[in-house]
Amino acid sequence: MIHSEEQQRDYVSVTYNEKDRPFTKYPVLLTRYLVSKYKLSKGCKILDLGCGRGEFLRGFISCGLIGYGVDSSNNAAPICPEAEILQSDLEKKPLPYEDCSFDYVFSKSVLEHFYYPEELVQEIFRILKPGGLVITMVPDWESVHKTFYEDYTHRTPFTVISLRDIFIINGFKNVKVEKFRQI
Repeated sequence: MIHSEEQQRDYVSVTYNEKDRPFTKYPVLLTRYLVSKYKLSKGCKILDLGCGRGEFLRGFISCGLIGYGVDSSNNAAPICPEAEILQSDLEKKPLPYEDCSFDYVFSKSVLEHFYYPEELVQEIFRILKPGGLVITMVPDWESVHKTFYEDYTHRTPFTVISLRDIFIINGFKNVKVEKFRQI
């Protein structure tokens, strides 16, 4: 490795740069599927927790939801100018929102990046309105155990059982966990 005077870059800029991982139609297709499956109502507020580049947030907005995003990077702002996007270190409590602020909270490939993901789950519980819905997607440890740590920022692997338990233990009701294969 060669020492460089270049300043440290953020995770999203390095791992999800457009050259290595170009934008695709997948985020829009996935968000349309989730809106239909869970009957998410237009005009409701959704927080994309760990919104990264903003692709999924943009998909939810295109389905008529009012979009909010929070991430440690500010990469989503250009792709989602109509959304309120905050830059925040997600490991620091509390999340920068009032109690009971959101109808829905979405996170994809976020919880596994924390040593203490239960603290983030507690914050999700706090900012979600009573009766609200959380959609959390994490890599399935049983399927990816051989490659999980290829991303050096992965800290906590999840199975169907451990993902269910972390939400139940932190006060959520009607918790349903299922495997989902991305295409």
